[in-house]
Amino acid sequence: MKQTRNTQAKTEIFKLLEQAEVALSPAEILDTLQGLCDRVTIYRVLDRLTEEGAIHKIATVEGVIKYAICQQCTIEKHHHNHIHFTCERCQNTTCMTDIEPSFTLPKNYKVKAVNFTVSGICPECG
Repeated sequence: MKQTRNTQAKTEIFKLLEQAEVALSPAEILDTLQGLCDRVTIYRVLDRLTEEGAIHKIATVEGVIKYAICQQCTIEKHHHNHIHFTCERCQNTTCMTDIEPSFTLPKNYKVKAVNFTVSGICPECG
C-alpha cells in the first residue's frame, strides 16, 4: 500500500508543478496537497523527480529551495542556464527561460551547474 501512495504522491506532485506558473517550495506543495502525503514523502518525490530530469531546484536569494518543471532536461544533463526571478513582495519565483545570461570563468575552472537567481519586484506587485 505504501508504494501506491508514493506513486500517487509522485503523480500529484508532478502535476502540481507542471500546472504551476511559478516555482514551489516543499512547504507550498504540502499545503496545496492537503494531507495526500507527508513532508518526508514530498522531499523523496522531489529528489526522485530531480534525478529523473523532470524538475529542477532553485535556490532563492533568501535561501529557500523551490522546484520547477524542466523544459529541456534529461537524466544525463540538466540545462538551467536561465534567470530565476524571485519577487521580494509576493515571494513567487519564476523561470525566465528566454533569458540566458553569459559569464566567463578562467580556463582552469569547469562548470558543473549554474543557478542564476535575481531578486526584485515582479510586474504583479510593482
